Amino acid sequence: MGREVGGYGGGVGVIGKLRVPRGDAVFAAVAAAVVLAVPAIRDTDGERALWPGGGLLILAGTLSLAVRRRFPVTVLVVVTAAVMLYYPLGYPNGAIALVFPIALFTVAAERRLWVALSIAGVVEAVAVGAGLVRGRRLMDDNALAWLSLGLLITVWLGYYVRGRRARMEEAELRAAEAERTREQEAVQRAVQERLRIARELHDVLAHQISLINVQAGAALHRREEPAQAYAALEAIKQASRETLRELRTALGVLRQVDEEVAVAPAPSLARVDELLDQVVAAGLAVRLDGRDAASGLPVEVDLAGYRIVQEAVTNAVRHARARTVAVRIERADGMLVVQVDDDGRGPVGEGSGGHGLRGMRERAASIGGEVAAGPGPDGGFRVRARLPLAGRDGGIA
Repeated sequence: MGREVGGYGGGVGVIGKLRVPRGDAVFAAVAAAVVLAVPAIRDTDGERALWPGGGLLILAGTLSLAVRRRFPVTVLVVVTAAVMLYYPLGYPNGAIALVFPIALFTVAAERRLWVALSIAGVVEAVAVGAGLVRGRRLMDDNALAWLSLGLLITVWLGYYVRGRRARMEEAELRAAEAERTREQEAVQRAVQERLRIARELHDVLAHQISLINVQAGAALHRREEPAQAYAALEAIKQASRETLRELRTALGVLRQVDEEVAVAPAPSLARVDELLDQVVAAGLAVRLDGRDAASGLPVEVDLAGYRIVQEAVTNAVRHARARTVAVRIERADGMLVVQVDDDGRGPVGEGSGGHGLRGMRERAASIGGEVAAGPGPDGGFRVRARLPLAGRDGGIA
């Protein structure tokens, strides 16, 4: 099946193996009927009989219009030949000449402007040349001028329709591209949101469950010391309660929750001492410097800094086997610097904190910051994050 040019309406019919738009087939049939009817309703005495030659030329010229969009140049050649043969052979004057502008218009509209102009020039040349050969002009200057003007207007109209159609197709392509872009952006936003939620859940669960694990181990080893075992169990109870509250807060972005149910306050570096108290309960010695620098931070920076500290101390408890942790918060050169040092051996391999370190780097990168993690200058392990206090657009966040 060939390409349908210029758009069709009214369905498609089949002639042999050629698919013909029904509207074009009807148009060609009507044109044939009209052109054949003109000689029948006028006096043709003294003129050559229409049939068979004239009638066949009319049928060839008009019925070919059914496929003019599919084969515009071929149809124009057929129509031109039919018109140029019909009148010189003396057949009755009729309307077959009106078929020629239709074929010429179609060629110009189907992006074959040079062909349309060439055929129009050939018609002009034949009109002039035939008069010179016969020794008598076929038309006077006024008629020739009107013929030239009519041909040029026909070609221009076809060219205009082609340009308008091209602009409409381009607009449709732009609209389709814009729609695809919006869909891609929506998918990307959904992926980013899932990653953000995944980081939040990892940070909440990894920290609290690590503390619960440490305290449960301590309680098991202190069964003969009830006071210390009860203290460990109390810490487990507090950590599990905090886990549920933070988990409910994190999942609140996925579903509507009861507004009357209390949720945990938003994580903030201003409350980092509460986080470190949980680490102290797990048996680590903790030092915090620069608490004043944690106040009045942009929301994104505040949350990122808190989660980085949380993940770093979680690694110290869970993987590094550290005994002491030092947290330092400061502002310098438009950056918030968060540094966590421990005296442990640091994460080992992807299964021992690797996901946590990657999550810290992704979280910092999402707001234009960076995280460096590795052995400390005096041994142990150091996590150092630099987070910009200015927004991405250059303004103060």
